Amino acid sequence: MEGVVTMYVPNREFWDGKRVLLTGHTGFKGSWLSLWLSSLGAEITGIALDPPSSPNLHETAAVSDGLTSIHGDIRDPDVVTAAFEQADPEVVIHLAAQALVHPAYADPLLTFGTNVMGTAHVLEAARDRPDLRSVVMITSDKCYRNVEWVWGYRESDELGGRDPYSASKGAAELVIRSYRASWFADGPTAVASTRAGNVIGGGDWATDRLIPDIMRAIAAGEPVKIRNPHALRPWQHVLEPLSGYLQVAEELWHNPERAADSWNLGPDIEQIKPVQWIVEHLTNEWGEGARWELDGTEFPHEDTFLKLDCTKIKSTLGWRPALDLFTTLDWIVEWYRAHRDGQDMQAVTLDQISRYVEQREAL
Repeated sequence: MEGVVTMYVPNREFWDGKRVLLTGHTGFKGSWLSLWLSSLGAEITGIALDPPSSPNLHETAAVSDGLTSIHGDIRDPDVVTAAFEQADPEVVIHLAAQALVHPAYADPLLTFGTNVMGTAHVLEAARDRPDLRSVVMITSDKCYRNVEWVWGYRESDELGGRDPYSASKGAAELVIRSYRASWFADGPTAVASTRAGNVIGGGDWATDRLIPDIMRAIAAGEPVKIRNPHALRPWQHVLEPLSGYLQVAEELWHNPERAADSWNLGPDIEQIKPVQWIVEHLTNEWGEGARWELDGTEFPHEDTFLKLDCTKIKSTLGWRPALDLFTTLDWIVEWYRAHRDGQDMQAVTLDQISRYVEQREAL
């Protein structure tokens, strides 16, 4: 029927053989995306530091088997430029970041250097490359000036951030906007930014994140300590925003005048749940005596309420999420159980990617 928008599914014909430069490929989202792009036939060059934790998804799922890996820090412009020269990319997806709120208090200069200047270095290296068509810059839902209101933030709302991490993401968005207007408004390369947050899924072992904290406590036979049980977050499986990144990249290639913009990527409203709801569901689903308790330790400020309005990408590009929150949490338990039981985690991860694509195809 004319006018009906179908659910986006990555186009294998588009990605097969595409030269893709992926920054931050050793991280949680970068590892999932590397496996997905490899399964689509993309020729991936990744630039990143060592994986941020031990264990980590990059090594556990043997992600490096399917790509060319460059060890480098995006705070060094010469390293970034050399990576572009080596990869000669047609598509760039920039994920590398200092991605945690509390470490940004401990080392704000590293956070601003990585998230702001690292963004500028990637965009600077992307200039004047005739084969480069699509640049997708990943920031965060925390880029908005959070006034703790109950409505979802729209792409036109004010950027900002009280804590260093959030401020760095708002500043990164300003850098992207400036480069897009100054150097990428015309010519072969189109640039977009995507804003997502509270991404969850198997294979995350980062410190100071809810799901890894839960899984570490369960593995140790200890109660999960929760510092802010009433905080509302837009929870979504990691594959949801990754599908958005891939769609935006394709749209930038085919329809740059429409896609070269900023895009929120978040779950439907019913999936915005408090931390306590998530931890209770996961501990009940896991069983084996898993439990939680309130952590009374004093922590630096972190915003309590955060929602995204994703009307723009749904109405303009047709993207929407495919998994409900119950399925998301079931898949997380499935992934960590498989890891505990010594299964082939690359196969487990690729299986979840395949099932996710089937979910999108069925909608």
